[in-house]
Amino acid sequence: MLQKLVLGFVLICIALIGLGNGQLQSNTVDVTSFGAVGDGKTDDSKAFLKAWAKVCGKKGSQTLQISHDKTFKLQPLVFQGPCKSTTISFQLLGNISAPNKSEWAKDKKEKWIIFNGVKNLIVDGSGVIQGSGSTWWKGKDSRRPTSLTFKSCNNLQLKSITSINSARNHISISSCIGVTISYVTLIAPKDSPNTDGINVSGSSQMNLFDSIIGTGDDCVAINGGCSGINITNVKCGPGHGLSVGSLGKRKTDEDIVEHVYVKNCTFNGTQNGARIKTVPGGTGYAKNILFEDITLINTENPIVIDQHYGCKNDCPLTTSAVEVSNVKFIGFHGSVVKEAAIQLNCSEVKRCNDIVLENISIVPAEEGETLEVVCNNVGGTVQNTIPLVSCLSKP
Repeated sequence: MLQKLVLGFVLICIALIGLGNGQLQSNTVDVTSFGAVGDGKTDDSKAFLKAWAKVCGKKGSQTLQISHDKTFKLQPLVFQGPCKSTTISFQLLGNISAPNKSEWAKDKKEKWIIFNGVKNLIVDGSGVIQGSGSTWWKGKDSRRPTSLTFKSCNNLQLKSITSINSARNHISISSCIGVTISYVTLIAPKDSPNTDGINVSGSSQMNLFDSIIGTGDDCVAINGGCSGINITNVKCGPGHGLSVGSLGKRKTDEDIVEHVYVKNCTFNGTQNGARIKTVPGGTGYAKNILFEDITLINTENPIVIDQHYGCKNDCPLTTSAVEVSNVKFIGFHGSVVKEAAIQLNCSEVKRCNDIVLENISIVPAEEGETLEVVCNNVGGTVQNTIPLVSCLSKP
């Protein structure tokens, strides 16, 4: 009797395991099941869209899988939401490749892959996103495509993905609430134009950590409409550093950035380190921003506030400016390869207020070189800072 009960229990467990496995399999869709070839030559765009329609149209948690050991060539496409599924995992096990410029659809130049209006999306995997950027960089066409665009994708997770040689930005985040980006690697040559690593606008509650970004432009660019941006343990270089802005380009719209926290990041061989840049004549504000525990390795311009961005020495007279206040630079240590180690070049219309420099030690990469500090229209405090910043007061 006992043996029968045990046997019955075992059979029930096997049946439940089989049911569970069947359910798991039914919720995972591989793009090859919809005709994707993955030979790096065939256009697999239609197969990807068919697979997306399948996972987007089903309830529950769904997975779209990009197969191992294959390279899928994709023309510009949109993975459109909203979806019936509660979550979608876009599992990048193989590689995806953009067409060369000569093969690109002529009416779709500005974006390559778009996720639009998809909630609870997870993009992860060990595959590589190949942007074919080298076929674009030498041209003068300003409409080079961003590799990955996420628009209105709330509760978004990007993890462990690699993007190389994007034609323009690697990743653009727009109008998203709740974004986590971790363990990503974004790579393009130092001289590749406008290849921001992560460009974020109109978004909030974003966490970026434990990532490597080396590009020809900003490692991270935080644009207007952003708040609650936390960046931790990011290695940046080459590139133009981490920028807030540029703000104020659209003269009729307020550009607002606030509550930005950058900690434990490294700038290695970058043109800039921590930078805030605004355009004369703009409106809005950048405030409550903290850069803390920053390592500098042969950085050109470690600390920059530039409220004359884009016009150098011939800025037009204006009656408005983006207001910059409550910005803290704390715990910067390392070497600089240019004279102007600290540049606080604020607006004559609205001076920068509550700027704090604390526990900073910036030294020239070559022994014997002297460093300069630029101070214009700025107020705040300084302590334990090398080089000496005489325009700010002691607390």
